[in-house]
Amino acid sequence: MKNIAVIMGGYSSEYQISIKSGNVVYETLDRQKYRPYRIVITAERWYHITDDHREIAVNRGDFSVEIDGETIFFDAVFNAIHGSPGEDGLLQAYFELLGIPQNSCNYYQAALTFNKRDLLAVLRPYGIKMAKSFYVNKGDDVDYEAIVDTVGLPCFVKPNKSGSSFGISKVKDKAALPEALEVAFAEDHEVLIESFLDGTEVSIGVLRIDGEVKALPITEIVSENDFFDYEAKYEGKSQEITPARISEEVAEKVRAAAIKAYTILGMKGFSRSEFILVNDEPYMLEMNTIPGLTKESLIPQQAAVAGISLQDLFTNSIEDSMR
Repeated sequence: MKNIAVIMGGYSSEYQISIKSGNVVYETLDRQKYRPYRIVITAERWYHITDDHREIAVNRGDFSVEIDGETIFFDAVFNAIHGSPGEDGLLQAYFELLGIPQNSCNYYQAALTFNKRDLLAVLRPYGIKMAKSFYVNKGDDVDYEAIVDTVGLPCFVKPNKSGSSFGISKVKDKAALPEALEVAFAEDHEVLIESFLDGTEVSIGVLRIDGEVKALPITEIVSENDFFDYEAKYEGKSQEITPARISEEVAEKVRAAAIKAYTILGMKGFSRSEFILVNDEPYMLEMNTIPGLTKESLIPQQAAVAGISLQDLFTNSIEDSMR
């Protein structure tokens, strides 16, 4: 029986979503193989929540907890923290220093993929298609004319390092750019502005199963809103259709692009890549390395269509991390 720390929470706007993901992992893990422990990480404190709702401080020196006089050390960590510090490389580096296996990608890949601008810059030379983009840092003198000349209208204004569609605006008129930048800067000091791609949005999970990189079935996103925003993702304002209603030829292009990106970056653990299909060609938007893991989330939906139970999905992830 291995002791598994299921970490959840984090420092970002995605805190509550992470708590939901972490609790699903905690409830689902195979009790015949693992003893799971819920570990909540916030900017103020790190603590373990017992089944009788006690909160016990985590020793950050060795990532252990003392429960009723017994010190618990962990054989592996299941990372369910969306955003910082779980998705940006900080905790990955910490666990590597401690020598504790964790199921997400390594610290460099986490930092790179969390930074949308840098991720796209790395992948672009490998022939992976993507939207035209423009970058603005907080405090810059903003040239709104140059933005429109570069990316056109409509365009998307988004925080460079954020998730769950927090801080994203679809801008249809140049006059709306200042407000959209303000919304994005509330989440991050770097902003990415991208051209609007008119097409079908799809999402695809990639992971290693028995040491082999494999793609899960593709999900088609049909949002009731202007784009796949927070309401669409978490409040039922979208249809998520798995498998996507696309031809096998197009599906193979999406799978190939997602696996290529995963392999180029030297990934491990989960990835979920988002694409827009324009004239049957996939254009990459981003890659998530700590995707949502609630029963309604895309990776669990895709796994279910592939015949993989949540328990088997999580078991594979833990076992892969300890190879």
